[in-house]
Amino acid sequence: MPLSILDLAPVPEGVTTTEALGNLVTLARLGDRLGYRRVWYAEHHGIPSIASSSPEVLIATSASATQRIHVGSGGVMLPNHVPLRVVETYRTLAALHPGRIDLGIGRAGGSDGRTLSALRSVDGSYFPQEMAELLAFDQGNFPADHPFAPIRVVPEHVSLPPIFILGSSGASAAAAGELGLGYSFAAHFSATPAKPAFNAYRDAFRPSAQFAEPHAILAVSALVAPTAEEAEFLSTSQAVSWALFTTGEERRLMPPEEASGRELTPAQRAIVDKQSKLWIVGDPNSVKAEIEAQAEAAGADEVMVTTTVWSHELRLRSYRLLAEAFGLA
Repeated sequence: MPLSILDLAPVPEGVTTTEALGNLVTLARLGDRLGYRRVWYAEHHGIPSIASSSPEVLIATSASATQRIHVGSGGVMLPNHVPLRVVETYRTLAALHPGRIDLGIGRAGGSDGRTLSALRSVDGSYFPQEMAELLAFDQGNFPADHPFAPIRVVPEHVSLPPIFILGSSGASAAAAGELGLGYSFAAHFSATPAKPAFNAYRDAFRPSAQFAEPHAILAVSALVAPTAEEAEFLSTSQAVSWALFTTGEERRLMPPEEASGRELTPAQRAIVDKQSKLWIVGDPNSVKAEIEAQAEAAGADEVMVTTTVWSHELRLRSYRLLAEAFGLA
């Protein structure tokens, strides 16, 4: 089972944003060395604990610092961007790093309403039209009478990298299949089962120049430590962070020593109890077994792992232990 990395560029307590962005390159290099297939960067705005607001910059930086791993967006939140600009940006990246760039695209905005207003983000219901425009710019197939038909998209003679549609509810699955694109399901935060979405994607799939066959990625949240007990302890940072974030309390990821002693309200505890069912936490063998079980149940071709832990070194260790368990090279 191919494994990949989803990096949200977390900014834990006691770590500067500059240090957090430097950690991003360190993780990409580790993934490159260990045999992870790809590393993707999310697009989030207005969240101080997450530094990945500009994935194209992160992609360019990490691609230059690595040799073989694919580097991409997970994803470009299309409502925040004009399609022509996305095509220009990712053609440029593809030209600079041939065969190593991915373009993941999502239909959400990735932030709160006020921030999305400042971004001039459009309503997500326009996503199909935006995708059609993006593909028409890349493929040069606007109707002859379309006002955009004469536009020359530069850099010329460079195609967009492989495109993956991101989803968390299955709403975009069939569309991804009909367009002959890849599809990635966000099981790391969505409780909606992935299998129906993957089935809809495969049923609708039509081969394209980018994908001769469907390719479905399952994104999961996993934390690995030498023992299950240590992994559970380390996961308290994620649990408390999620509870505070969901209830509107801004707080960066705290050390597990502090998180384990944090008093949560009944509402926050209920949030953790519900969301933690989506997290895979344990020793290498148990995490490997659970990832394989979820991938098989969903019908995934690849698994993308995001790991939330306060210590950067322990985050690297988690990915290292997971790679060893799966025998990556």
